[in-house]
Amino acid sequence: MKIGVLSDTHLRRVTKELEEIYDKYLADKDLVLHAGDIVSTEVVDFLDRKTFYGVHGNMDPVEVKEVLPARRIIDLGPLRIGLIHGGGSADGLEERVITQFHDVDVVVYGHSHIPANHVKDGVLMFNPGTATGFTYSGVHTIGVLDVNDVVRGEIIRL
Repeated sequence: MKIGVLSDTHLRRVTKELEEIYDKYLADKDLVLHAGDIVSTEVVDFLDRKTFYGVHGNMDPVEVKEVLPARRIIDLGPLRIGLIHGGGSADGLEERVITQFHDVDVVVYGHSHIPANHVKDGVLMFNPGTATGFTYSGVHTIGVLDVNDVVRGEIIRL
């Protein structure tokens, strides 16, 4: 199973750039996750055309918060993924988000716009960065989780 992962797109509408990212990197994935700061229900509807799980972030308007929870657990057979946006300073963000979940194999989060892909205390901590929002490095990224006997994350530079 391959899972496409986005966060912090900050789009008020579906753009040509998002359509191209979807067609090139996400259309062939088994499901798509978005870790918040989507900003538009139009983007939620666009991503929801195949199996999609999302959460809202701190920049999402009420309309998005009404359709997406603040956090969720996705059960994929024996694999459990915690999905959350996060908040506050980038310093200590992982420590704050991991405490929101128990008994998960992966925590997918966003907020910092900084990609992360490493194991901490037996849990894969995965932040895809930002595909279309502001970046500190000037590089936009998305992520892919490859689920086999183990879960491996990959950050893709756009």
